[in-house]
Amino acid sequence: MSCAAAVEPLRAANLLQDRALYDLTFLSVNGGRAAASVGAGFDTVALRDVTAPFDMVFVVAGGNPMGARHVEAWRFLRAQGRRGVALGGISGGAAVLAQAGLMAGRRFTVHWQHYDALREESADYLMERRLFVIDRDRFTCAGGAAPLDMMHALITTHHGAGLATRVADWFIHTRIRDADDPQRTGTAERYRIHDPVLVATVDLMESHIADPLSLDQLAALAGTSPRHLQRQFRMRMGTSLMRFYRDLRLDKARDLLAQTALPVLEVALATGFANGAHFARAFRDRFGQRPSALRAGSDGDAGDQEGPKWREGPERSANAVAGGGAALAAGRTGQKPGIGLEGRMKLT
Repeated sequence: MSCAAAVEPLRAANLLQDRALYDLTFLSVNGGRAAASVGAGFDTVALRDVTAPFDMVFVVAGGNPMGARHVEAWRFLRAQGRRGVALGGISGGAAVLAQAGLMAGRRFTVHWQHYDALREESADYLMERRLFVIDRDRFTCAGGAAPLDMMHALITTHHGAGLATRVADWFIHTRIRDADDPQRTGTAERYRIHDPVLVATVDLMESHIADPLSLDQLAALAGTSPRHLQRQFRMRMGTSLMRFYRDLRLDKARDLLAQTALPVLEVALATGFANGAHFARAFRDRFGQRPSALRAGSDGDAGDQEGPKWREGPERSANAVAGGGAALAAGRTGQKPGIGLEGRMKLT
C-alpha cells in the first residue's frame, strides 16, 4: 500500500494535466521482475544500469528493513546524496537511509512499528512521530496511507494547490491530514476504553517502557487511588493492571529482538527488566520460548523479494529499487524535480 499511495497521486497528476509531469521508473538491485507482497509484479532496472541523473530518490521499505544489510542500495543512495539528489523514505525507508548515514542532522519520521527499534540504534537520530516530515532535501513519511498526504504536499509545491486538490478528489481523499497528525489511533480507540483515568494510565505505561512506574506512581499520576485503579482496570480490561503493563513491555521486547541486533541483555534493560534472568523467565512465560530462540527463528525474515519499474513521460522521472526488505525510489531530472521509487523489499 505504501508504494501505491506514493505512486498513484503522481500518475493521477499526469492524467489530470494530460501531460507527463512525473516520469517514474522502478529499480531493483539486480533488475528484472519484482514481486510486491500482494503478488503483483513490476519490471525493474538494475542499479548498475542507472546512468541518468535523478532529482529525487525514495526508499520504500516494508517487512523488517533493519533485519538485513542493504549494501548495494546504501552505496547507490550515498552516491545520489553526494550528487545533491533529494532523498526520501516511506514506511521503513527512512531506517534504510539512516543506516546508510544519510539522515545525520535531518529530522525524519518512520513507521511507528520501527520507531523504538531505530531509536535504540542511535540516540542521535532526529526522529519525530509524525505522518510526514520534510526537512530541506529529505522527505520521509510513515507509510500506509501517509504517502497520499506527503505527495499532496509535494504536488502543491510543484504545481499548486489546485492540482493537488483535484488529485485528492480523484482518490476520494477529501481530508488531507497535516504533517503532525498522529500515526496511530488514540489509546481510547485502540483499547476501547473511555474512562479518562484508564486512558491516562495506559498512556503512562506506553511512555514508560524502559523505566516502569509502580502501581502507586501510576495511580498518583492518573489522579486516583491504587485500589480503585486496580479494580477499574480489571473490570474494563479483563486482566490485572501490572500484568497488562508487563505484557506491554514484553511485546516491545519482542519487536526489538526481531528488528535490531541489540544483545538480549540490552533489550531487557530497554524494556524495564533489571537483569537477563528475570527477562528470560517473563519472556518464556508470555511467548513460550526464550528470547534467543525467537531471534534465531527470525533470521532472514526481512524478505528477499525485489522491486518494480514504472515510467511516464519526459518532464519528470523517478526510479525505484527494492532489496532485502527495503525499497528505493529515484526521480530523473526534468524541467522540475522528479520523484521516483526504488527498492528491494516487501511492499506494504
